[in-house]
Amino acid sequence: MSDKRRGVSLSLYVVVNGKPCDCDIIAECKVGDAVPLEVKLTNRSKNAVGPFALTVVPFQDYQNGVQNYDLQDAVTFIGSNTFYINTVNATEEHVCMGALLFLYTGDFYLNIKFQDDSTGQGKELGGSQGKELPPSWFGLPSVHIKALEAPIEAGA
Repeated sequence: MSDKRRGVSLSLYVVVNGKPCDCDIIAECKVGDAVPLEVKLTNRSKNAVGPFALTVVPFQDYQNGVQNYDLQDAVTFIGSNTFYINTVNATEEHVCMGALLFLYTGDFYLNIKFQDDSTGQGKELGGSQGKELPPSWFGLPSVHIKALEAPIEAGA
């Protein structure tokens, strides 16, 4: 990281299924329904920052501290789970939008990772090989999603 990036203050605002998610708020959704996901990155510093690659990784947290990231059969993204952000100017924001599809019921969490995408690989090569940015740069919310069984509709 270059010296110009020290002291950067970035904040995240996450909306799942139309509801803001931070701290202990649990977002509920129905299995089989597309769940809109919005991540807003606000640059509160005096300098432009970027480029970044933002990746949303779903996982399940078992009470014994084991985290399960092998969920390809339970959760899928509609589109991509990685967003590429070129530059966010001072005091401006950038919004990334996507969607999740839960295939099974359960409690899921979203791990949001930012990586320095200054290598310029971006979309063309399918991802960033840059360094993971320090959590101190971000107000990273804890995103907890509860996927519920869809109600059975009565037949005609």
